[in-house]
Amino acid sequence: MTLFGQKKQVHLKKQLVNRRLVSTVVALMMLGIGGCAVTPKTLSIKDNPTRLMENTILKTATLSVVSPDRLIADLTDARVVYVGESHTNPHHHAIQLEIIKGLAQTNAHLTIGMEMFDHTYQPVLDQWTAGELDQTTFIEKTHWYANWGFDFDLYRDILEYAKEKRLRIIALNVPNYIPRKISVGGIASLSQDDRRHLPKTIDTTDADHRAYVEKIFKMHTLRGRENFEYFYEAQCTWEDAMADAVAENLGSGKMVVLAGKGHIIRKFGIPDRAFARSQAPFKTIYLAQVGDEAELSWADYLWVTPETRMPHNRMMGRVKKKQ
Repeated sequence: MTLFGQKKQVHLKKQLVNRRLVSTVVALMMLGIGGCAVTPKTLSIKDNPTRLMENTILKTATLSVVSPDRLIADLTDARVVYVGESHTNPHHHAIQLEIIKGLAQTNAHLTIGMEMFDHTYQPVLDQWTAGELDQTTFIEKTHWYANWGFDFDLYRDILEYAKEKRLRIIALNVPNYIPRKISVGGIASLSQDDRRHLPKTIDTTDADHRAYVEKIFKMHTLRGRENFEYFYEAQCTWEDAMADAVAENLGSGKMVVLAGKGHIIRKFGIPDRAFARSQAPFKTIYLAQVGDEAELSWADYLWVTPETRMPHNRMMGRVKKKQ
């Protein structure tokens, strides 16, 4: 390399360091450490003056801002890393891929647990990561648009990277008709054939989790699903089934779990239940968009993303209008 080239490279590195420093200072200002800043939209923290800008990562235990590289380093001791998403936010899936890539550099046996697939499709996922299926065939064989329904392009880069690096994908879910049946008739209404999909244990005793799910239940009208106890049994079946899948497939390696934010919030969904089964240390990352309000108790890290409003989700029913 010429002297001019070396000087140019040093200059570019200095520019990069300066940009990161400015970004960190601005984020700290938003935390109230360095004064006030003006920004179009921020993420607010409940009962706290904190305001966070896009692309800020907050470590909630210490109220400190960390870089993506620092986050990856912080996750070294975690055996399971949960990244909670809004399903239709493309920024969330880009961040999930960034985390997967960062962890894959030092974890040769990294696996990816995905809520998007139920366990009956594990053979198809194995075919995909072995490079035996093209995208069209994969979409057909997983019945993607019948089961998950969201735009495949949102997840394509993650799935393609897993195939490229031969990272095993673990199907975490139960067939979607199981929670639906439970929500209208309870676990007791299931046939013997349906019961083979149930997790080994289903915990319905967590008062905080029950209160969280009941709040969601009251926000929606779900015809034929008016019985909250059935609804809660369905939710706990869902959480415990995915926790089972995490614990049973973790092995001696490391897993990144991709799931809706509601499954990882406050850790009482999948994370605590998987830990009860495996005792494997974990960390949670909650992806929150600007314009919203978050709570420090929601996760170990809050990663602030650009705003992308979710369209109506056919799985959730119709939101009640305020009277």
